[in-house]
Amino acid sequence: MAKQGTAPFGQNVLVLQGGGALGAYQAGVYQALHEAGIEPDWVIGTSIGAINAALIAGNAPADRLEKLHEFWHKVEYDLLANTLSVLPGGTQAARLMTMFAGLPAFFQPNPMAMLGNAWPMGADHAGQYSTAPLRRTLEELVDFDRINRRETRISVGAANVCTSQMHYFDSREQEFRVEHVMASGALPPAFPAVRVEGELYWDGGILSNTPLEAIFDDNPRRNALVFSVHVWNPDGAEPVTLNQVLNRQKDVQFASRSRSQIERQRQMHKLRHVIANLAKRLPKSEQSSNEVAELASYGCVTQMHVMALVAPTLPNEDHTKDIDFSGSSIRTRWEAGYAQTKAAIEQAPWTAPTDPLEGVILHRITP
Repeated sequence: MAKQGTAPFGQNVLVLQGGGALGAYQAGVYQALHEAGIEPDWVIGTSIGAINAALIAGNAPADRLEKLHEFWHKVEYDLLANTLSVLPGGTQAARLMTMFAGLPAFFQPNPMAMLGNAWPMGADHAGQYSTAPLRRTLEELVDFDRINRRETRISVGAANVCTSQMHYFDSREQEFRVEHVMASGALPPAFPAVRVEGELYWDGGILSNTPLEAIFDDNPRRNALVFSVHVWNPDGAEPVTLNQVLNRQKDVQFASRSRSQIERQRQMHKLRHVIANLAKRLPKSEQSSNEVAELASYGCVTQMHVMALVAPTLPNEDHTKDIDFSGSSIRTRWEAGYAQTKAAIEQAPWTAPTDPLEGVILHRITP
C-alpha cells in the first residue's frame, strides 16, 4: 500500500548526513514524516546519521520516536554542563567539559591517549576517546534482529582506512550488526577505527558526508521520494574572524559537495531518459538486435524527487557546534527539523508536473 504523499513513487528514502550534535535536526525531520504517515522504506546515513538511521530501522514505527528521544536524552550534557551552557560565557566551558570528560552514553576519554601521540595503542584503539559507551547504547536501543528481517532497509557509509575507498554496509546485502554503525561513526582522531571482517573503517563523512550516491547508484534503480537532510549549511556569509573561518570551513567541508553531486546525477539521469526515449523510436527490426539492446540498456525512466532539507544556523554558532550537546540546542535543532519538514510536506512540491525527461528533480527547502 502506498504511503501518504508517495504516489506514484515506489519508495521513501531518508538520507542523513554526519554532524555530531547537529543530528538532532534529523530526529525532528523524522518526527514530521512519521506524523504525516511517511515512513521510510530505506534509511541511508553516515556518522550521527548512521546512528539515527539505526534507531529508525531498528525499531517498529510506533516505537521510533520514543527511541530517538531516549538516545538524544542520553547523550545530552549532564546537569552541570547544561547549566553552564545557558550562563553568559558558559557555552565554551560546557563544550570543554565534554572534550575532557566525554559523554557517558557516547564516548569517554582513552587513558592511553595521555601517553602521547607516538604511543603505540594498536589500530583498534588508536583514538583520543573510547566509543564503548556508544556500543552499549546502540545495543540497548536498536533491535538488530529486526533490521535483519529487512522490514526497513538501512545503509551506512564508512571509509576503508587502508584503501581510502567508500563502502556502504547494507542490510539488503549482508547481516547488519552494531559494528557497521560504529564504523560509520568512527571519526578520527577522536574515535578509533572499527574492524569489520578484518578491515579497518573510519567515519564515512571523511570521504562522503552526504551519502546520496547510495540511492543514485542502487541497482535496480527505483522511483523514489528522497528526503536528504543537510545539517551543514552550504551557504554562508564571508568570514571576517578566525572563529568564523573555522566555522565556515567545517560547513564547506562537511556539506560534502552535495550540490555538484546532485547536479551531476541530474545530468546523468536525463541522459538515461533520453536514451530510453530514443530506443523506443527505433524500428522494431533495430530494437531486436543485440547491439542496440545493449545500448538501450543504458536507458532508464525512473524518477527521483529529492527534498533537500537544510538546517538553520543558530545564533552565535562556532566551529564547536557539532559537540554542543546542551539540552537547549538539541531541542532547538529538533524543533527546526520538525517545523521545516512539516511545512515541506504541506507544500508537497513533488506532486507538481515535471518534465518527463528529468530523472532527478531537486526541491531545496531552506530555513
